[in-house]
Amino acid sequence: MNLGETTIDDWMITGDYVQKSETLREAAKRILKRYVILTQAYQEQFNAFGDPDRIKNEKDLLWMQKLDVNPRILSVGYISLLTANLFEINDENLEWFPIHQLPELGFDHTDIIKNAYEYLQKKVLIEPLIFELLPDKFTLNELQIAFEAILDIKMDNRNFRKKVLRKKYIVLLDEKRKGNSKKPAQLYIFSKDIYNKIVEKHQLFIF
Repeated sequence: MNLGETTIDDWMITGDYVQKSETLREAAKRILKRYVILTQAYQEQFNAFGDPDRIKNEKDLLWMQKLDVNPRILSVGYISLLTANLFEINDENLEWFPIHQLPELGFDHTDIIKNAYEYLQKKVLIEPLIFELLPDKFTLNELQIAFEAILDIKMDNRNFRKKVLRKKYIVLLDEKRKGNSKKPAQLYIFSKDIYNKIVEKHQLFIF
């Protein structure tokens, strides 16, 4: 967007205003569907942002003035977990960035993403959210890769497998996935019923 001599070219998190007739959760679902074609998605509110000084940058203020919007805006953040094979981007202006390679973002959106990432890192340790990012049938290698990506750590393969295989809610299937490797990979499923029966609230999930 060009405002006189100032070009507004920062990236921003996807979002929109909440309509009078919808709840926050309904708004979050509507906004996600606008940008992504998907069959299912897990969404959860992670924080709200309302610092009166959150919009300070000159370009951001100009953008708000152009839209004739009051610069005092409260934002409610929702995190969405999408399985890679169940969605596709529905907007040519939408782009994914690695968490450690973010472009320059407008407003306080860098802080919002950081907050969301830290929230997700904590939640995957106490709740089975990791399976929202995996297919229904997964390999232990896929599970490890997902944990490593979210926690930003490198895990010892042997120790990880030992810990996972002790969990009764991770169920071995009599199926294997054939891939490029010579040895087909064993498949597993996550049993939510078993998990709910044996796991106490806020108990460490895997580790």
